Amino acid sequence: MKTRTSAAFIGAFALTAVLAGCGASEDQPGETPSDQEQATEETSAEYNDADVDYLSGMIPHHQQAVHMSEMLLEKDDVEPEVANLAEDIRDAQGPEIEQMESWLDAWGENDAGNGMGGMGDMEDMDHGDMGENRMGHQGMMSEEDLDELDASTGSTASTMYLEHMIVHHEGAVSSAEQHLQEGENPEALELSETIIESQQAEIEQMEELLTNL
Repeated sequence: MKTRTSAAFIGAFALTAVLAGCGASEDQPGETPSDQEQATEETSAEYNDADVDYLSGMIPHHQQAVHMSEMLLEKDDVEPEVANLAEDIRDAQGPEIEQMESWLDAWGENDAGNGMGGMGDMEDMDHGDMGENRMGHQGMMSEEDLDELDASTGSTASTMYLEHMIVHHEGAVSSAEQHLQEGENPEALELSETIIESQQAEIEQMEELLTNL
């Protein structure tokens, strides 16, 4: 009897352990979803041609703003307030570029786009690539303007950067406002609202900086 009781206890314990193991495996099925699944969950499938055109144009528009800011930040003699603004613009628009590219990828529309590649390709672009406004977005600097900014120094560089970035931001706001009227994708529309709010505030900041140079 003692032997049978021990065997029964051991068998019951083993069964409990097996069931517990099954429960644990059900609680952690693969641990994390794939990047593809995350992109599907985060991006609505609803979009139209206006969304594609907008993102395809806003990506190079943002890329040029980042490029302009990096050009200024490479200079040693610009005003600190202007340099701080350039850092803010670069740090804000870089992630927005990646977000817009991920939406086009999720929709299978990246080949419809900007023809400029991702953020990693920016170092390989010359000023001609940056100055060409492929999708009709307003306010982008010409190749000649970019060359002048690149060659400028000190307060001249700060003034040129602010003057051109104001026009650049005004173009982005105009494009975003048009997209709000024509677009369909909820996430892209929300981005347009963010761009309008943030860049209008930066326009006011840049206008104030210009008066103090």
